[in-house]
Amino acid sequence: MNFQPTDISIPTAGRAQFGQASSSGLGMKWSALHDAAGTVATLFGVGSKDMTAELRSFPAIMREACDWRRTAVEQGIEDISAFLEPAISALLAVQARGINANAPAQALWQEFVAARNALLALRPPQAEGAALRFT
Repeated sequence: MNFQPTDISIPTAGRAQFGQASSSGLGMKWSALHDAAGTVATLFGVGSKDMTAELRSFPAIMREACDWRRTAVEQGIEDISAFLEPAISALLAVQARGINANAPAQALWQEFVAARNALLALRPPQAEGAALRFT
């Protein structure tokens, strides 16, 4: 048997892998990010925030953007997901113990909005409409 190092397959960490800027990958990640943020909004006590048409169209706009903008948005989505996931777990653990998680949820919501606004600022200048900023 000729075993070559290239025959080794390293499993991923159990997360779905989406192709870079695939036609639906960016939109799916953007939507999942907002689903997670909806959990934070619910814990904060403001209920789930629905995505506006402008927010829903952001991935489509970015798929047409130059490579550096698209790459920055994709990395930004990964970065936001990286801080939301453990923070939501911690908030849920706090709430499960009967402790009010409103204040930390509010702080997390504000961090999410600030990070998302930074991504929205990467929108190409030729994209129609006003700058996207939401609270």
